[in-house]
Amino acid sequence: MAEVSRLGRKPVPIPAGVKVELKEDGVIRVQGPKGILEKKLPPLVRVKIDGNQILVEQEAVQKKMKSKAKAFQGLVRAMINNMVTGVTQGFSKSLDIIGLGYKAEVKGQEIVFALGYSHPIVFKLPPGITAKTEKGTGDVQVRVIIEGIDKELVGQVAANIRRLRPPEPYKGKGIRYAGEVILRKAGKAGKGAKK
Repeated sequence: MAEVSRLGRKPVPIPAGVKVELKEDGVIRVQGPKGILEKKLPPLVRVKIDGNQILVEQEAVQKKMKSKAKAFQGLVRAMINNMVTGVTQGFSKSLDIIGLGYKAEVKGQEIVFALGYSHPIVFKLPPGITAKTEKGTGDVQVRVIIEGIDKELVGQVAANIRRLRPPEPYKGKGIRYAGEVILRKAGKAGKGAKK
């Protein structure tokens, strides 16, 4: 019996208002109320549309390629599921900016950050990604919310923004994901303090 990815063999339901199309060149196109996503499918898997669900199957491969085919089956199923979720609900990622005087302001497709450097940082948002800011609570000065239909792109943009000023381990100042826990280090102790 062929090895089958447990998650990979679960069909992906197609909700009302979503159109899924398989193109000749191994590209899947998903269209929904929030937009259109297209992704190239990897080898070793076959995608079929059966009524109102999408099935991901492994190609018939040699024994040594079975585990790779199994991994791709699970990957493709997750990718298609994310595409369907993206065009119906969209994805968002929140970042908290912590630090006195640290600010972020959205201007069209750009976010202007003041992060304690001598100059403001202008971060350009890629097409298909939007951002908004909210006033923070407690230590958080500003919360930046990144939104889009492509989960991978939303995550990448959030990671790139976090990289502008990663949280430092002493006071926790910087940009962190909402809910992220930063392991704090103790500050330097005075002379004669026990180690």
